[in-house]
Amino acid sequence: MQPTRDQLAEQYLAQLPYPPYPMQEDALLAWFTAEQGVLVCAPTGTGKTVIAQAALFEALHTGKVGYYTTPLIALTEQKFREMQDLAARWGFHPDDVGLVTGNRRVNPEARILVVVAEILLNRLLHPEMFDFHNVAAVVMDEFHSFNDPERGIVWELSLSMLPAHARLLLLSATVGNSREFLNWLERCHGRKLDLVESKDRKVPLTYRWVPDQFLNEQMVEMAKGDGEHRTIPALVFCFNRDECWSVAEQLKGLPLLAGDQKTILHAEVNKLDWTQGVGPKMKQLLHRGVGVHHAGLLPKYRRVVEDLFTRKLLAAVICTETLAAGINLPARSVVLGSLVKGPVGKQRLMDASTAQQIFGRAGRPQYDDKGYVFALAHEDDVKILRWKERYDAIPEETRDPGLMKAKKDLKRKKPSRRDTQMYWSEGQFKQLQTAPPAKLYSKGPIPWRLLAYLLKISPEVQRVRNVMRKRLMDEPRIQAAERHLEGMLQTLARGGYVTLSPPLPEPDSSRGMSAAMPAGEEPPAPYKAESAAPTPALDHLLVFRSIHPLYGAFLLQHLGSADREERLQALESVLEFPRSVLRQVRVPREDSLPPGPLARTRLDEELIRRGLMVAKPPPGEDDADDDAYDPWEEEEHPPTLAEKLRLLFDALYPEVTDMTTNSVWAAGELLRFGGNFNKYIQSRDLVKQEGIVFRHLLRLILLCGEFAQVCPADTTPEAWQQEMRDIAGQLTESCRAVDPASTDEAIDKAHAADVVEGETVAAAKII
Repeated sequence: MQPTRDQLAEQYLAQLPYPPYPMQEDALLAWFTAEQGVLVCAPTGTGKTVIAQAALFEALHTGKVGYYTTPLIALTEQKFREMQDLAARWGFHPDDVGLVTGNRRVNPEARILVVVAEILLNRLLHPEMFDFHNVAAVVMDEFHSFNDPERGIVWELSLSMLPAHARLLLLSATVGNSREFLNWLERCHGRKLDLVESKDRKVPLTYRWVPDQFLNEQMVEMAKGDGEHRTIPALVFCFNRDECWSVAEQLKGLPLLAGDQKTILHAEVNKLDWTQGVGPKMKQLLHRGVGVHHAGLLPKYRRVVEDLFTRKLLAAVICTETLAAGINLPARSVVLGSLVKGPVGKQRLMDASTAQQIFGRAGRPQYDDKGYVFALAHEDDVKILRWKERYDAIPEETRDPGLMKAKKDLKRKKPSRRDTQMYWSEGQFKQLQTAPPAKLYSKGPIPWRLLAYLLKISPEVQRVRNVMRKRLMDEPRIQAAERHLEGMLQTLARGGYVTLSPPLPEPDSSRGMSAAMPAGEEPPAPYKAESAAPTPALDHLLVFRSIHPLYGAFLLQHLGSADREERLQALESVLEFPRSVLRQVRVPREDSLPPGPLARTRLDEELIRRGLMVAKPPPGEDDADDDAYDPWEEEEHPPTLAEKLRLLFDALYPEVTDMTTNSVWAAGELLRFGGNFNKYIQSRDLVKQEGIVFRHLLRLILLCGEFAQVCPADTTPEAWQQEMRDIAGQLTESCRAVDPASTDEAIDKAHAADVVEGETVAAAKII
């Protein structure tokens, strides 16, 4: 006999290792009594995970299925490990908990599934493959990601498609319009949720502005004393990866560790066999109690840093802001050496939502009675303040010759602010603390692949318009979204992916564009499609999940005639790469990487015919008198294959502006090094960014799997699939040589021709 919900609530509360505090207690009571679910809005660091665990506790004890979704793979994997431990503690088996991300599956048929948000939506879009009849609960953690302009629609559409019997638990940081959101959810999607809202933290935060200390001095001050008097361990936030390393170098020689930490830490670090890449430098830092954590690191390094910090063996972890929105590291303090972000000349004050996420990482509920947030003034302002203290210490009316000379010397050496720098103030620090929380609204257009899928289900355009009109937007934005939808439909029609009815009207060439409308004549009504019937080509758009589907289908038309190096250039160009690293992975000059058959026999001719590029002059021909723009004159930077492909795509699809391509030659160069990852990154000065390259290679392996599912023109399916398998196989071996555990996790069951049963998601956004 199944326990009642009241009994389950009692059982769950009884097994908690500590009494819940008021917000948790209110939320747990709401969950075990609400018919359709609960929205919990509370600051970062208030223990919302305890509420999520209650929903999964209930699913396990009632033989049902529960989903736990997060926006990030790193956070998803952390929650997966936590839930496996909890399942065992509750008397179940760890295998009752499964994990599904875009590049990894563990126990995918388990009753508790921890997944990235895109996986949940993908399953809802394929009801013939995934049965939701037994799903009792869906937890959406970090739900304020609803506001993300690129990925928020994933949560939005999942809300609209979940079956009515599945209860919802939305866990969010505080939001400014929780009631409006719940009213919209009930009005547009028929789902009524209870609201539990709190602005209080179990561990209150103490904010301190530090106007007179440099970072290394501040860290030494925080490490003084014993026990409660020390305000470390600390997370020190930086806004770029290079700065993380320079700050870590500053701190590594400081007395930050307590005596009892050192022996254990040294023993743990000595076990690490890190002799390549950034490993030796990382070991040196860890021995001093300092860790580094950012996306440029290999996963194996990040895992060790997380483990040592969680075990309270590190004094500080220098990290980027992505950690604030991802995994949870228990820190007593947060330290900010800057409140502005961005490159020189384009710096801006960080937004309040990001700041409050960062602030919320301070204070460990199990260990601390308060958390500390330290914001340091710019080093120029510290120098000015110290100068002023010394200058003011000498009386103006002094007649002492020595003091008069000293004051004169000080006046001559007065430091000042620089015109090239953006500075911040204590007032801005206070504004970030008290800024109102962001409001939840629908943002971003409907994704191309999702539109293709909806049209595949039904060509009736009004059904798609109904989806648009249900979005949480004001009327002007809804109308703009509908106009954008019409443009997308017309683009699909011109590309041969759908057939519109009524047919698109032909442009009226009888009247000049500037001609006035005749008096009394009404302007024609804007075209509106009634149906968009899919053609066989539409299926190609459904294949591509990690890149823009239109661009993926465009590449299919050309890669059959390319050689392997051209194929690698084309595939690498569609995977996002940080701009700060592009210089090290740029495509070689033509004397090192000559044009292949695709460029020579197709692209160059087509671009010249369209007037998008001029013909390369014969050797020795003098064309100095020609004033026309000629890219071939730029001998250092002739157009790359990726640039040529993008030129042609933009000419064919001028309306498509929501994509980025870059000329990248990382995997191709790696293979020229025989697949030796360490030799490659050392040759290109990428040691401190090796994690970026590693992640790029994993994405490329998965992308080969997507492309292997369809065959380009000018080749055979067998030859094409073998090519994709060969590339993926070589890259997999290269990755295994440097981080075998992470590679095997990423490639597990993601074979080149059968990528996770259609569950490869937008890896460029979430890995």
